[in-house]
Amino acid sequence: MNNLLNIITTIICVWLSWSSADGAQKRENEEVSFHRIQTSSLFPSSSAPCVLSPTASNTKSSLRVAHRYGPCSSLRTSPDHDDILRLDQARVKSIHSNLSKKPTARDRISQSQSTDLQAREGFTLGSGNYIVTVGIGTPKHDLSLVFDTGSDLTWTQCEPCIGSCYTQKDPIFNPSSSSSYSNISCSSPVCDSFASQTRRKYCSASNCAYLIGYGDNSSTSGYLSKEKITLTNTDVFDNINFGCGQSNSGLFNGSAGLLGLGRGKSSFPSQTVMKYNNIFSYCLPSSPKYTGHLTFGTSGGLSSSLKYTSVSTVHESASLYGLDIVGISVDDKELEIPLTVFTTAGSIIDSGTVTTRLPPKAYAALRTAFKEKMLNYTTTLGRSILDTCYDFTGLETVEIPKVSFSFKGGTVVELDAIRVLYAFKMSQVCLAFAGNDKDDDLAIFGNIQQKTMQVVYDGPGDRVGFAPNGCM
Repeated sequence: MNNLLNIITTIICVWLSWSSADGAQKRENEEVSFHRIQTSSLFPSSSAPCVLSPTASNTKSSLRVAHRYGPCSSLRTSPDHDDILRLDQARVKSIHSNLSKKPTARDRISQSQSTDLQAREGFTLGSGNYIVTVGIGTPKHDLSLVFDTGSDLTWTQCEPCIGSCYTQKDPIFNPSSSSSYSNISCSSPVCDSFASQTRRKYCSASNCAYLIGYGDNSSTSGYLSKEKITLTNTDVFDNINFGCGQSNSGLFNGSAGLLGLGRGKSSFPSQTVMKYNNIFSYCLPSSPKYTGHLTFGTSGGLSSSLKYTSVSTVHESASLYGLDIVGISVDDKELEIPLTVFTTAGSIIDSGTVTTRLPPKAYAALRTAFKEKMLNYTTTLGRSILDTCYDFTGLETVEIPKVSFSFKGGTVVELDAIRVLYAFKMSQVCLAFAGNDKDDDLAIFGNIQQKTMQVVYDGPGDRVGFAPNGCM
């Protein structure tokens, strides 16, 4: 009898041990497929001091990157989420609109007074962008510029503002006070080259001019010029082509202009190819209280964890960095999205678009899978372009399912919670993705999804690389 009891006891103990181990394994797997976060981390204090990125200060070819809203920004403007998303949608619509247009006879190069021509439509800057401080002129004049991988021409507002200038935080650049400033002649090959990119040639008397209109009715026009550009004490460049804006208007939110990082010939990386070999990288901080960095060349060191995907040409645009999305996973499970959904639309990576845009079928699949993993949380009304939102009131922690993007070449980018969510307030935290209106609208990998990663643009290799833990 005792032997029988001993056998039964042993069997029960073994069964309990197996059950315990199985449960522990399930919990372990569950934690691997979810990101558990403190809800308070979604809302950094507006009074928090700026925390500087060590990378930018230790690398001679690096600039500090700051979100325009927060203690690290020299602009120190107040965020308005509805404005951010409204302008973000305007930027996306202008990108889609531009890429859907075919060149017409009126787009051919013609020489005329710039005031007689309509603006060439560009991309809306939006308001959820990141800024860097760049020195222009001799003596150096420090200016806060939005940096944008979707634009080529670097420009700033210039005195005497013959037309008009919007309000900016820094003093407006005065070219007459700079000994290194010069206008570019309308007969210059540089002017012809710029005209070939924009499909029009603008001249004001004998000077080469430019005119760019953005999708939100903002615009800048002025003289195409040459000037000294200072990044750091050791990285100074003479005769950089830039736009000296004499008539500027719109929603530039206090910045002095734009640093163009696109693929075109007039972009800053293209003009500094002899120094940096057309390679640059950046890391966008996790919240406005931190700084990130924009680094030119490879002297700052590239992460050993980098995984690259090839850059593809997007329609007829020579400026945009096209990427090939091949799949999306939620909770480590690849969604059933036909590859043709992505190839029909095409995709780009863009520093100026806030939330990632997806083809309608891809977004529907992502939203459905995300909702299934969030059934334990209270849903709430959507807001602006974001339609999948939750009320986290009273919760100290939440578990957010992993979302991963797969790109051509086997590169997988895993997104943690801060790159999956857009937090308005504790009672309204939303999935930070949106669907496009049409199946053939371009997909855009936005800047929320790029946060804290080292993102490398390798021009000679025609590739973009991603590595985790690039900054805080």
